[in-house]
Amino acid sequence: MKILQMNFEKGWRGGERQTLFSMQEFRKAGHEVALLTRANNTLSKQAIAEGFTVYTLQKAWQQLPFLIREAKNFDIIHSQTANTLTWLVLSKLFHHTKTVYTRRTAFDIAPNKERITALKWKRVDLFVSVCKASTEEPKRLGVDSIVIPSAIPSTYTANQERAEALIQEFNLKDKKILATAAALTSEKDPLTLIRAIGHLHRLRQDFVFLHFGADGDQSEACKALIKELSLENVYVLTGFRKQVEDYYSALDVFVMSSKFEGVGGSVFDAFLQHVPVVSTNAGGLKEVLADGRGILCEVGDSQALAEGMHTILEHPEDATSMAAKAYAYVIDEHNVEKMGQRYLHAYEKLLAKGR
Repeated sequence: MKILQMNFEKGWRGGERQTLFSMQEFRKAGHEVALLTRANNTLSKQAIAEGFTVYTLQKAWQQLPFLIREAKNFDIIHSQTANTLTWLVLSKLFHHTKTVYTRRTAFDIAPNKERITALKWKRVDLFVSVCKASTEEPKRLGVDSIVIPSAIPSTYTANQERAEALIQEFNLKDKKILATAAALTSEKDPLTLIRAIGHLHRLRQDFVFLHFGADGDQSEACKALIKELSLENVYVLTGFRKQVEDYYSALDVFVMSSKFEGVGGSVFDAFLQHVPVVSTNAGGLKEVLADGRGILCEVGDSQALAEGMHTILEHPEDATSMAAKAYAYVIDEHNVEKMGQRYLHAYEKLLAKGR
């Protein structure tokens, strides 16, 4: 098969990692894989470095004329993000190439956008959701979807030198280290997380919390709340860091406070490195941490998040057992080889229908 992946995001987050993982698996299986993306973003640089064919554009709208010209040269065109889907759907007026879209979020569609969203979703030949929670909105809007979970390479080995450098950088020796990896945006709900750390700090003073993530619409509010709660020496905003998963081996607890989430790929990184997880039950996180694979809390409940973190720190044997269960789960259900096979099987079924 000749497969074109589309991802036009500027940054490097879960969806971009999943795009690259998919490309790697498709190529391993002997297929021709290309990428259509934004010029000079991290994804394009990574894909070029790995020898993939990469088409780069400066403006999002340029995807439409590109697809009108080039779509006929591919068997499958796969939109990995919502902002590429619009251009892919519009281009279908000019070609018959099979189209696929992966939805990575589980939030509700705003009422004023339901009609146009449903129209776009119904125009793709195959709709994929990354978790059961992500299928609920498509189903409500009359769109059928299949579930192919996101994944992580089971062979990943953390760079221990980077983890040690982190400990030295923030003077973390003899401290419990808790962390999250999330942009400072509303859907990640960092303000609830900061309040949770405030509650935890009243219970114990033997830890530091590191927040790995780029700035967003909540950046200034986060800084103000940290100051208001006198957590300047406890809650550290590290900013965006490349290969943040290298740091996980130093962590005692990983935390997610999202209001809306697909599957939370950073949770898989924690699972893979045997780090116990405390999380809200947003979207697919409820599925991922079910059956004792982590501690789940209601969205927005800062007290419950604090109690979950405290429980893990107070009961290390139970935490170790929880982490072992989570590790076995991610290795079995969320490995990239299985994800690649699931997508390729879905592609082949789609192409067979058109013959």
